[in-house]
Amino acid sequence: MTFRADHVAAILIVGVIGVLIPGLQPQLLGALALEGRLTSNALGMLATVELLAMGIAAGGAGFALPITRLRPIAVIALVATGGFDLLTPMLGTGAIFAARIGAGIGEGVLIWIAIGFIIRTRAPERWSGFYLAMQTLAQFGLASVFGLYVIEAGAGPGFMWLGIVTLAGLLAVPFIPRHFAPVEAHDEPSGPLPTRGIVALAGVVLYLAFIVSVWVYVEPLALDRGIPSALIHMIAPLSLAMQVLGAGAATLLAGRLPARGTIILIGLVNLALLAIMAAPPSPVVFVAATAVFGFLWLFALPFQIPVVIAADPSRRTALLIGGAQLTGSSLGPLFASMLVGGNDVTPVLWFGTGCAVIGVAVLLGAGTPRRS
Repeated sequence: MTFRADHVAAILIVGVIGVLIPGLQPQLLGALALEGRLTSNALGMLATVELLAMGIAAGGAGFALPITRLRPIAVIALVATGGFDLLTPMLGTGAIFAARIGAGIGEGVLIWIAIGFIIRTRAPERWSGFYLAMQTLAQFGLASVFGLYVIEAGAGPGFMWLGIVTLAGLLAVPFIPRHFAPVEAHDEPSGPLPTRGIVALAGVVLYLAFIVSVWVYVEPLALDRGIPSALIHMIAPLSLAMQVLGAGAATLLAGRLPARGTIILIGLVNLALLAIMAAPPSPVVFVAATAVFGFLWLFALPFQIPVVIAADPSRRTALLIGGAQLTGSSLGPLFASMLVGGNDVTPVLWFGTGCAVIGVAVLLGAGTPRRS
């Protein structure tokens, strides 16, 4: 399927809007907690359920929504998401959960549109890297503006501006293509996904569970290891900057480097980084390890696409990658939290190591080309 430049721009705009909230959750949900609207436990659960709703919707939309009516689907998703954003600060705790689940479903549909475009391109791994770079820059820019000018006034203005930005995405809808071409090259559209494809997706889920579970606990890990607070405060912004560089590097190198070999090398480096985080030789080395961790986070994701396509050449399974990544991102911290006792968060590193090793092995095993 051939896409015009205006098609590509419009799809990426709505796709980026769909992933703004993960970069803004600490500010927006933190503001709700400061106002006494959420307990600390409820804050963590709310972040988890919205990401999980996004993942389920991004994966399930391919089964439930037609690819022949993209514009009306985008309109409904944008209006619903923006509406729930505007409603959130007006609601009580229970209703806030319902609103954020509703917003997560709308956000997941917008992600599905972007993933649908990426999978239909001739170089999906490169477009995936470009999409990741765009969304990280957008999250960074909006989070910076919110931090400087919006959040001090409370959660209400924060969610209001998020809703306005989301609804502004309606301006891009007329430039979205009316439909996508089918991707089923070898399988019947109504047939079940191949087992190898499902196993590959499980590897993606486990890999993202490893990444996000470690990331959520990186500051407590730093505190446990006596890292000075001044350096701890550098971890998040430095990692975010490295994530942008990682996505940019993937955009340039994906398709030029072998996907399987790159995933194996990244996995080995990540294991070394986990060992450094467990017993850092110095505070500076710990922070440097988290920066490299941030770079590899987004650098690795585009290389998963060709491996999943190898597991299912019809590319139907690849359409579910976005949902699998979000599902792993939400479930990883949830399961890791069950291992944390008191102030000791070291078990998170063991959990992350297990998810990383099994995830890479499962992904690559499922994506190994069959020998005739």
